[in-house]
Amino acid sequence: MHWINWVIVGVYLAVVVFDGLRRTRGTTNIEGYFLANRSLPWWAVGLSVMATQLSAITLIGTTGQGATDGLRFVQFYFGLPIAMVILGVTIVPFLHGAKVYTAYEFLERRFDAKTRSFTSLLFLLSRGMSCGTIIAAPSVVLSSIFGWDIAWCVALIGAPTVLYTVVGGVQAVAWADVKQMFVIAGAMLAIITMLIIRMPIPLDDALHIAGAAGRLQVFDFSFDLSKTYTFWSGILGGTFLMLSYFGTDQSQVQRYLAARSVDEARSSLLMSAYWKIPLQALILLTGVLVFLFYLFQPAPLLYNPRHSAQVAQQEPALFADLQARYATAIAARQLAARNAATIRHTGTDAAVRTSLDTFRARDADVGTIRTQALAAAERASGEPSRDVNYIIPRFVLDNLPLGFAGVFLAAVLAAAMSSIAAELNSLSTATVVDFYQRWLVPAASDRHYLNVSKISTAIWGVFACVVATYAATLGSLIEVVNRFGSFFYGSILGIFILAMIPRARAAGSFIGMLSGMGAVAAVAIWVPRVSFLWHNLIGAVVVVAVGMLLSLGGGAEAAPVTSSRAAA
Repeated sequence: MHWINWVIVGVYLAVVVFDGLRRTRGTTNIEGYFLANRSLPWWAVGLSVMATQLSAITLIGTTGQGATDGLRFVQFYFGLPIAMVILGVTIVPFLHGAKVYTAYEFLERRFDAKTRSFTSLLFLLSRGMSCGTIIAAPSVVLSSIFGWDIAWCVALIGAPTVLYTVVGGVQAVAWADVKQMFVIAGAMLAIITMLIIRMPIPLDDALHIAGAAGRLQVFDFSFDLSKTYTFWSGILGGTFLMLSYFGTDQSQVQRYLAARSVDEARSSLLMSAYWKIPLQALILLTGVLVFLFYLFQPAPLLYNPRHSAQVAQQEPALFADLQARYATAIAARQLAARNAATIRHTGTDAAVRTSLDTFRARDADVGTIRTQALAAAERASGEPSRDVNYIIPRFVLDNLPLGFAGVFLAAVLAAAMSSIAAELNSLSTATVVDFYQRWLVPAASDRHYLNVSKISTAIWGVFACVVATYAATLGSLIEVVNRFGSFFYGSILGIFILAMIPRARAAGSFIGMLSGMGAVAAVAIWVPRVSFLWHNLIGAVVVVAVGMLLSLGGGAEAAPVTSSRAAA
């Protein structure tokens, strides 16, 4: 990569780190470290919430998803506006008004200590693994650029980020997120502009071809539970996932707990309700445009250069044959695409249909050869070979003008650092407040808890780096992070729903939560064809059903328990 690109990366990271460290000065108590003394304006909280999701995973995994699968993934977010409205009138006023540090403190006040601790433990497990996936995203970029082993790239990203997070607080994280949001949006608009400029045919003709390839299909009204992205999985499963993520996940709850008031906390969530789906569609469209770009330009047989080198070394004859067949198939697809664009304006309806059928057939030929190459890469590397995460990095580095690669890489690294910092800060909050302070050292100075928080952050950082080396090989990173979360989120949401039902009791709710986790595990193991998005709905329904059944049969409601920290 040209040295000018490295200068852009270095300057931007220096600005982000310097500003983050500057904002940590004067933070001497845990409320300032974890909640910014509850002083953040609604728009900063809203941008921080959105920026945490618009992370390096979004730039890499979602664009790759758009290139290979089109716009269908946007259905995943159809439940988001519904969830935000529900949260605004339910959980947000409950938690913000309770003046808690973590969402799980509220559960002890409502039920008991074991319910609080077990729910917090589920959060720590799910968010710790998801944080590893966030580290994996920029590591994929570096691996693609330099051909380095993914473990070294994880260390290069993870180590400085953990150090930065150890000295930072939620205020530094939130304001870094605000800057990150604008950098990511600017980088995506720059890439889209370059893609449109370099498109050899009119944009409407190109999108017509993308539609023929199935890349512009947004809605799928199928009731097939094995399909991950359908209208119904987005509206039902997606709503439950978003309710749990934004309403009970400490990494998000901690944001609106830092807002000045309940109204400002609600406003911050509504910002995501209005803007998340359009932004996600724009990012997916970037991937679709990359697919169209490679219809008219030579496309890599394997987007992961390391896998390509391994296949060439271990099976040279097969690799040469695949390359030759691929070049022929690519040329045939390009010709079919150009013919389809031309006939669209000059031919009859029948001729247009025939030209599109021909293009689809040539595109299928390319896909068949790619599938064979990916299988060869899997044999050669001994690891899963799906290379969706390498599509956008290869495009940026191979095709964008000088400086654009630096802007994109800066956006990826800055997004990763900010998101990782946010995740690690929330993991540390739950660890210290829900376990260390609650069970081990209930009475100590703020300085003591600050020091423990920094040690906890470092430990979680190491754990996330270990997860990252595995997550980078699992396929689309945007799917991986949501698969991790969906295993836990439904059951966590279920216990919070029970907390708002007056007749729910502690014993029944705890058993209900165990039942929900067991039901999700059973479905994941024995009914794998059921898509992970439905796990959220299954977990929440089982928790509420079992919890209420046992509570209604157990007599009068027990008195709420006050947490030790609040009582102190």
